[in-house]
Amino acid sequence: MGLQPLEFSDCYLDSPWFRERVRAHEAELEKTNKFIKELLKDGKNLIAATKNLSAAQRKFAHSLRDFKFEFIGDAETDDERYIDASLHEFSNFLKNLEEQREILALSVTETLIKPLERFRKEQLGAVKEEKKKFDKETEKNYSLLEKHLNLSAKKKELQLQEADNQVEQNRKHFYELSLEYVCKLQEIQERKKFECVEPVLSFFQGLFTFYHQGYELAKDFSHYKMALQINIQNTRNRFEGTRSEVEELMNKIRRNPQEHKRANHFTMEGYLYVQEKRPAPFGSSWVKHYCTYSKETKKFTMIPFEHRSGGKVGDEELFVLTYCTKRNADTIDRRFCFDLEASDRPGVPVTMQAFSEEDRKLWMEALDGKEALFLNMNRANAKREGSAQLDKIGFTIIKKCISAVETRGINDQGLYRVVGVSSKVQRLLSLLMDAKTCNEVDLENSVDWEVKTITSAMKQYLRSLPEPLMTYELHGEFIVPAKSGSPESRVNAVHFLVHKLPEKNKEMLEILVKHLANVSKHARRNLMTVANLGVVFGPTLMRPQEETVAAIMDLKFQNIVVEILIENHEKIFETLPDATFPEPISMSVSPPNAPPRQSRRQGQRIKRPLAVYNLCLELDDADSHSSLREDTPTGSMDSLSSQSPTPAFSSSPPGLLDGNHLIMDSGDLAGWTTNLPGQSRPSMVSWMNTPSANPAATNTPPSAFFFPNPATGSDKAVESVAHRKARAVYPCEAEHSSELSFQIGAIFEDVQFSREPGWLEGTLNGKRGLIPQNYVQFL
Repeated sequence: MGLQPLEFSDCYLDSPWFRERVRAHEAELEKTNKFIKELLKDGKNLIAATKNLSAAQRKFAHSLRDFKFEFIGDAETDDERYIDASLHEFSNFLKNLEEQREILALSVTETLIKPLERFRKEQLGAVKEEKKKFDKETEKNYSLLEKHLNLSAKKKELQLQEADNQVEQNRKHFYELSLEYVCKLQEIQERKKFECVEPVLSFFQGLFTFYHQGYELAKDFSHYKMALQINIQNTRNRFEGTRSEVEELMNKIRRNPQEHKRANHFTMEGYLYVQEKRPAPFGSSWVKHYCTYSKETKKFTMIPFEHRSGGKVGDEELFVLTYCTKRNADTIDRRFCFDLEASDRPGVPVTMQAFSEEDRKLWMEALDGKEALFLNMNRANAKREGSAQLDKIGFTIIKKCISAVETRGINDQGLYRVVGVSSKVQRLLSLLMDAKTCNEVDLENSVDWEVKTITSAMKQYLRSLPEPLMTYELHGEFIVPAKSGSPESRVNAVHFLVHKLPEKNKEMLEILVKHLANVSKHARRNLMTVANLGVVFGPTLMRPQEETVAAIMDLKFQNIVVEILIENHEKIFETLPDATFPEPISMSVSPPNAPPRQSRRQGQRIKRPLAVYNLCLELDDADSHSSLREDTPTGSMDSLSSQSPTPAFSSSPPGLLDGNHLIMDSGDLAGWTTNLPGQSRPSMVSWMNTPSANPAATNTPPSAFFFPNPATGSDKAVESVAHRKARAVYPCEAEHSSELSFQIGAIFEDVQFSREPGWLEGTLNGKRGLIPQNYVQFL
């Protein structure tokens, strides 16, 4: 479980638990600040003395390996997991570089030091300043409040009114500052992942050019670098979308905080001052308590809490309420008071003081107090009323818009991301939603309507539905598989849930997703990859019933669900789900996708280890048509976090760039092996160069990755593997006539090592050919 989200509505309650969550966020930022400070110190050591470079590298690697980003919410996306794992991979790479002693001067100031210093000073420094303001304003607010509440009720009405206005202004200022501080805290928590990792990534890119074998190492690393850049870009894109949603929610709550209180099991909660009577002649004192009341059980709890003493929490007191009575100003020298009586203390009332008359009315109503004014605060979430419906006109609108987009603008750059003029969009939507004019609107041939106006109108229609297309009821169920499980289980879960949708919703979703799949096929020109379409349509097709920061943090998982729908639309909409599904989905880290095949590239240098970051299968000249294009722009590729392989590519090995789909598995593999009991996580080199292993251990999944290497292993290891049977643990599609294609569970006969490094030879269904070594498990 990561850091808990800071809800804006909690700023107005300012509860003890809210303060605890704020301190947890502050502690995490302080830890990040110390980490960056240490990282900067290590980087400067690299520049200062080349003779200490080796020691500095080890320290630098140690810092990277031991640090882990905390995340907000209960799960991370695959992109975030890859980013988290990237620091560990950087650390492993540095350990391999220590073997090379021919060091050239390194210029890391521009690529590492300055960006991290800028982030630390401009972002973390800004948070520290905000914290000082927040603490100062807290002290000021509650001091002024106590002073105000101590005013005698016998003072002139004008003086009391002026005092009330002053306290109200101060309180508003405090709440404004609290909202901004909470927003800033969460923004930095999300921003730091890419702001910290990107400079490190740039440092690694520059580092290679100063080594004797820099060119070869950089070539091997380029695929991982590209993958990480896409992960970072995807995380950044999701951050931008999340930030705009958070700011919108903050502004809504700022305008009307009472309408955005979170639903919970308490009828009323907040701070009250409780009169504590003392023996004569000491009189009485007023102590601030955080109070909660449940009308169903009539249980009233009080927890003393003092903000100015560092958030000291006292012992909780609980009693069952008997009655509540309003106290008039002529019976007590304080305003906003009321009496409570507990069932276990009859005849001994407890006097409470609210912050204001409005606050007292709310408490009196919740407590069923006498003379309580009725105030309807029922904020049950009502369905959004709008003229958009899933009726005949709605289907006509979507089909007309899709037809126009595919006819006129399928190759337009930024399709669905570039928004139209609001007035034109509303005009078009009103024409389309009117039964009299809908059929008269010609979108395919008319120049009056731009493509961006059509796409914006379609998105606006979907957002205007009374409930999202994928329904409030199933929203949480759709989110769960996006957070956990293997790629296959995620697809199966979404497949099952789609068929639980109402028939009209499913029909509309099928029309839309097939269109989006067609848009993604033109991604080289329109730059709208599956990941980009997920960012656009995640909040459009899915949204929670209650707007909270926690729900907004799940936006990235909504995007993943849409990606799964687009990439697997044929299976999801054209076949029925498995009747035995669903199975319980574990929240543990997903097992890895298929591992990368060993490169069959000729001419590897004998002195250096097999490609450290050789994550892409490089084919010989006969297969050069499917080799990776180095100049492919990052923005035009799909997310590496594609939760499930498209059926067309499901048998292709990860690390292969096919069209716009770049599938990687190093992050998943690293995370999976880390979480296995009794297994230490191997470095990336050890996956390829381990001289000996125990391939017979069928109960340990990673054993498929620990085969003896014929280039380095002993003769006994080779003999022990020859003429044995093996079972496929991943599917594979042959990329060359000399290779075998197979599915999971296929049994190979007469398996032995090939002359090709990283490959085996075996027989399947009477045909003999090459098998990727890390795709099988020996029997």
